[in-house]
Amino acid sequence: MGTRDAINNIIHLIGGADNISKAWHCMTRLRFSLIDENKIDQSAIKKIPGVLGAQIQSDQFQIIIGPQVNSWYEQLTNVLGSASEQSTAPASQKKARKSLVSMFMDTVSGVFGPIVPAIAGAGMIKGLLAGLIALKVVSAKSDTVIVIDLIASGVFYFLPFFLAISAARIFKTNEYLAAAVAACFMYPSLIEAAKMLASHSPDAVDAFYFLNVIPVSVFNYASSVIPVIFSVLALSYIHRWVDKFMPDVLKTVFTPTLTLFLAALVALVVIGPLGIYLGKALAWFIEGLFGVSASFAGLVVGAIRPVAILTGMHHAMTPIALQNFTDRGYDMLMPMMFMANMAIAGSTFAIWKQSKSREERAVVLPAAISALLGITEPALFGVLTRYKKAFIAATIASSIASAFIAFFGVRLYGYILSSIFSLPAYIGPYFIFALMGVALALGLSFTLTTVLVREKA
Repeated sequence: MGTRDAINNIIHLIGGADNISKAWHCMTRLRFSLIDENKIDQSAIKKIPGVLGAQIQSDQFQIIIGPQVNSWYEQLTNVLGSASEQSTAPASQKKARKSLVSMFMDTVSGVFGPIVPAIAGAGMIKGLLAGLIALKVVSAKSDTVIVIDLIASGVFYFLPFFLAISAARIFKTNEYLAAAVAACFMYPSLIEAAKMLASHSPDAVDAFYFLNVIPVSVFNYASSVIPVIFSVLALSYIHRWVDKFMPDVLKTVFTPTLTLFLAALVALVVIGPLGIYLGKALAWFIEGLFGVSASFAGLVVGAIRPVAILTGMHHAMTPIALQNFTDRGYDMLMPMMFMANMAIAGSTFAIWKQSKSREERAVVLPAAISALLGITEPALFGVLTRYKKAFIAATIASSIASAFIAFFGVRLYGYILSSIFSLPAYIGPYFIFALMGVALALGLSFTLTTVLVREKA
């Protein structure tokens, strides 16, 4: 049986094209949002040559294909046409709306799924490099480290471009217009102005004024997540609105012109700053928590840290830690970040342990190791957004482990990546509690994930 025949079989066995609300794919699986899951014949689908497994997970029907998933998805889009990216059922048949949290997680998973290979590879390189530097195998100032770092960090620095292309596919809008909006965030005049503002340069400005009236706030959007995704979402609506009212004779030139102009202004004036201000609000909130109780702060910070990384707002915590080093000579926030990373690693290792597909395990294991080395994006975006109960388990473990180390006053005396290789930096009166915290974060997240998540693949 060829791939085309297999795809036709799959469509028939999930209730036909009319039963498909949406179809997409990740690194190893075809994913479907279906109107009526009772129409699925899982046992028959699992017998199709080339299908490695099938399951219903997080309101999605997932068919595990493995490394060939791209070619299968191409055949699927050929058979369904535009149905693979659009809702194919009449409005009256649409499935009940998901919760906002579920929709957000599914959107983030859908956006990051295709770019996981890039962030997983870069994350692994970055984590290994951080370990080698922490162990003093290589000098942080050597040319070799500079070269390896630019290979590893480029993906994360220019993440807005990757996100823009992927989000454009999810929101069904032009990919190149989406990249153009991301380019506005990353343009050197804005980035350089943000750096000057951060360094308190006398020539710094906090905003550029369009037509001397509309402020374009100066921020560094490198590595940002939420501003880009929501800007592309806005772009999709603006593009459809402009195209609807533009005369046919003018559409070729003036639809993209007006769309880009309006979408870029909305992104720079409203959406981008809103994302940054949300991050700053998070930072102010955390500072207030420490004024109440360190343990309570640990409980809350540990709970919100995974979500903060997921939304890109975790960078707001770093200035607090740096200021603590300056004002107090130590910081208690970064150890909590360390606990969160270990909890994320523990949950990802549990998913790897439960996965039965060789291809799935090959994807999840590097993400788990990367999280252990301090780079959690591959684990969060590539694995835990697809297993919401695992994400919850990691959040619980992060919260409890952070409260535990805060109770015993675990602190750092210098900035370092939150990696397993960072443990030597904790040597001193709090070292034993730091070790116990790591064990608690890893063990609890692994155990909770194992209990909560039942992998059927």
